[in-house]
Amino acid sequence: MISTSLARRLSGAHAVVAFTGAGVSAESGVPTFRGTDGIWSKLRPEELASMDAFMKNPSLVWEWYAHRKKIMSGIEPNPGHRALVRMEGLVSAFAVVTQNIDNLHTRAGSRTVYELHGNIERNYCMQCGKAYGSDFAAAGSGVPLCPACGGLVRPDVVWFGEMLPEEEWGASVRAAEGAEVFMSIGTSAVVYPAASLPLIAKRAGAYILEINPEPTPLTPAADEFLQGRSGVLLPLLADAMEKAGSTAQ
Repeated sequence: MISTSLARRLSGAHAVVAFTGAGVSAESGVPTFRGTDGIWSKLRPEELASMDAFMKNPSLVWEWYAHRKKIMSGIEPNPGHRALVRMEGLVSAFAVVTQNIDNLHTRAGSRTVYELHGNIERNYCMQCGKAYGSDFAAAGSGVPLCPACGGLVRPDVVWFGEMLPEEEWGASVRAAEGAEVFMSIGTSAVVYPAASLPLIAKRAGAYILEINPEPTPLTPAADEFLQGRSGVLLPLLADAMEKAGSTAQ
């Protein structure tokens, strides 16, 4: 399934980017916005994941995020996450650019991770900017206020209508521009500006590899398309890279 030429291309590359979307996390059991039960299934994400929603009803928004955090706390990285860690050890410059907020890449052991949509395990004060960890806002404790200034504390995630974090986006663009191989994995490639990264990489001369269960709008522009689940294909890619690297030596 993994061609020798692809394995050699990856193992011989000095700079590789893995661009991951919801499909990678779904294989760990991370629910989507609409994957929860009860009251949450009756509310649209836009009614919860936005600044307007937070300012109108911060208690409801915090209750929803506490619910999501509780679910994610029992979820572990899957073989796809762990395969990317193995691949990082085989490449001089390897970066994960993710649209996921679940922190699974870092928990799996990836060292260079750019989180375009934030991280559900972090929080920060809207007034003074002070950062707080996951345990700061416990479920059922009401709307957390900053001990330093009394301001409202919010989840460190990108809500509908908000800009991507400038530093993370800039680092992601630079990684895409410098990549020899750019892998788009488990993402629909329709949410912009993140979906522009594969095209930025391609214009800069990168080889574009797409891994997805189904074709996407990116597929016609990709140099190679591997159809299937990332939890199956990424371990095979890591195996092939290790084999190609040992053969080359």
